[in-house]
Amino acid sequence: MEYGITEGRAGLERLEIEALDPADIEEVIDVVARGMRDNPVNVAAFGEEPEVRRSRFRKLVAAMFSVSDLSHTLVARQEDGAIVGVCGMLPPGDCRPNLGQQLRLVPTLLSMGPRAAGRLTRWMGAWQRRDPEERHWHLGPLAVDAHLQGAGIGSRMMHAFCARMDAAGDDAYLETDKPINVRFYERFGFEIIAEQEVIGVTNWFMLRRSVKRDR
Repeated sequence: MEYGITEGRAGLERLEIEALDPADIEEVIDVVARGMRDNPVNVAAFGEEPEVRRSRFRKLVAAMFSVSDLSHTLVARQEDGAIVGVCGMLPPGDCRPNLGQQLRLVPTLLSMGPRAAGRLTRWMGAWQRRDPEERHWHLGPLAVDAHLQGAGIGSRMMHAFCARMDAAGDDAYLETDKPINVRFYERFGFEIIAEQEVIGVTNWFMLRRSVKRDR
């Protein structure tokens, strides 16, 4: 997600990394949908047509957010108030949806049609089975709005995220489907712990051990 033509870095000095305001949830969903629309696993799940893919992925993100604890989510906000980046983070024990949460997602999955619903079910199942048993925070989605990717916004959010992990002495875990993202996360101390093909797309599963601080 750190790539592409950008508008420059001058505005980064005034970028604020702050907690998500629930009033901004629709804007946050839009940023995630635009920023991750073209990820390989989304193409595999939702098809080749970009606008159809963005719309369906947005519907999935909205459904997932509706059953998730967003109280720890961070956003990157420009000086004009626009949200340009999202850093989702789930606390230990909240990574895997419980039965009730899964049931609440069923109508959204079915609304995608049988082909997409089957692929989404396989995708989410593969990710859940890989989730470590040991205590960890789950990073994701980490998304930067499409027209600003490559400007360093993702790095700013990652610095904030890693600082929180190290202050708490906690490990962090993520999934990604892009080689460029693997290299990006490695810069912040994540290491590949597994690799698997998911609905025809190579996925990498990465873990970051906390930098334990002397107290």
